[in-house]
This record gives sequence, C-alpha cells and structure tokens, in this order.
Amino acid sequence: MIVFEERGITHLDLHGEKHFEVSPLVLDFILRYQDKLPLIIICGNSNQMINLVCKELEKNSFIYSSPRFGIIRIERI
Repeated sequence: MIVFEERGITHLDLHGEKHFEVSPLVLDFILRYQDKLPLIIICGNSNQMINLVCKELEKNSFIYSSPRFGIIRIERI
C-alpha cells in the first residue's frame, strides 16, 4: 500500500495492487486517515479497479467524487 501526501492531501496509490486486495486496503486507508479528509485514491486506468473502489465506498456509505478518470476523492465518511 503506497500512501503519500501531496499538497496537503493524503493519497492512496493502488497501482500494482491485486484486485482481490482492494476492499480491505481502501477501508483501512480511509479509517486510518479519516482525520485528514478529503482523501484521494488513485485507481489508474483500470475500470475494474475503479468499480471495486466505488463499490466499497458505496457499501460503507462514504461520500466521494471523481474529479478525473482514475482518481477518487473521499469527501466525507
């Protein structure tokens, strides 16, 4: 799990992660850094990765947006 901060926003980069690992990684990242909202998740160009992340966010009723393709911004939990 690659986590870094850029321009004051904490990011999770999912490049290189396996699809079956996404749900626990996303949930752990959000709960660990919830005090630093908003958060960014970088999914890359994989539609499947984007769908997996969105499914996990919706399952937990997290509020998010997608400012660009492959980037998901968690606004509120």
